[in-house]
Amino acid sequence: MQRRRLLLATAAAAALAAAGCAGPVPQDYAAEKPVLDLKTYFNGELVAHGIFTDRSGKVARRFTVQMTGTWNGNQGTLDERFTYSDGKTERRVWRLTDNGGGAYTGRADDVVGEAAGSAAGNALNWRYTLRLPVDGTTYDVQFDDWMYLMDERVMLNKATMSKFGIRLGEVTLSFYKK
Repeated sequence: MQRRRLLLATAAAAALAAAGCAGPVPQDYAAEKPVLDLKTYFNGELVAHGIFTDRSGKVARRFTVQMTGTWNGNQGTLDERFTYSDGKTERRVWRLTDNGGGAYTGRADDVVGEAAGSAAGNALNWRYTLRLPVDGTTYDVQFDDWMYLMDERVMLNKATMSKFGIRLGEVTLSFYKK
């Protein structure tokens, strides 16, 4: 009986500690304005400027992204064309689905499985695994991606990249809708 109480108390303490460390959820931003609607914001031409910072906070890479978004009902396409400061280019085409109620899913050729998104108020949280080529080797890394609509033209984006739960760095972007 004593051992069972100790196990229950330990489990309860661990659950409380984990809840205390829990990060934000989209619903935390439900009252924030303007309300983010992906079908409206990611429709037409956009440009984004971004950086990747490593674990130490040092800027490891700078880039610009030219984007074109189109929607047909609840199905969308976001064509992203990256240009990095070293001259390298990359393209990612997202196929997005608005599942209603602020729930979104997305697929791209270098995304493992399906990205899951949840929006409330001015915020969207995407979670997905990206297959990332680095120096001839490919790594599957997890992204916890947050977007915040500032006004009808500007959105800020901050994404944490990790592997095995270890933070590798962050991507910060500023989107501008033309």
